[in-house]
Amino acid sequence: MLYQIISLVLDVAVGLVCGVCLLRLYMQQQRIPMSARAGNPIGPFIFALTDWVVLPLRRVLPKLSALDLASLVAAFLLQLAQFLVLWLLQGAAQSLAMVGVLAVFGLLRVALSGLTGLVMIYALLSWVQARSPVSDLLDRLVAPLLSPIRRHMPLMGGVDLSPLALLLLLQVLVMLTSGLQSMALMAAA
Repeated sequence: MLYQIISLVLDVAVGLVCGVCLLRLYMQQQRIPMSARAGNPIGPFIFALTDWVVLPLRRVLPKLSALDLASLVAAFLLQLAQFLVLWLLQGAAQSLAMVGVLAVFGLLRVALSGLTGLVMIYALLSWVQARSPVSDLLDRLVAPLLSPIRRHMPLMGGVDLSPLALLLLLQVLVMLTSGLQSMALMAAA
């Protein structure tokens, strides 16, 4: 039971910081200003939660055009640390290579879960027509993902079903990722 409690606490804590690192990466890739003065109400929160891990990595890792490699590596290292702790708690019963495999798939899981959450909040806010800095920010984050779907999926009776289609696609990706993780773990065993 202690293992499950530790696993849950690690999953929530690491998932939050890892997800915010990935959000930082995505927002920088989309060239969304990160300051509150520029209309981003969550930018200071993102910096406060991730600077401790991203800034030291930035000193040693180059920035590749629009890709903030330090944020991506930080997210991966957090996942790696989580699964390493869980591996040690299990008594190192499995191969150490499985820790790396689990970290890669954990990173994919966090990314897909984060995108799912963004799309769900975006869809809910679009129903109530709430105009706020947060809804504008969500629109800038989700619109690049929805635009290819919107080109092929017309409005149905004035209702935009593209967020639903994107959610369906993300769930299919979650299923595929789970299957690939199972195959990779069997191969590593």
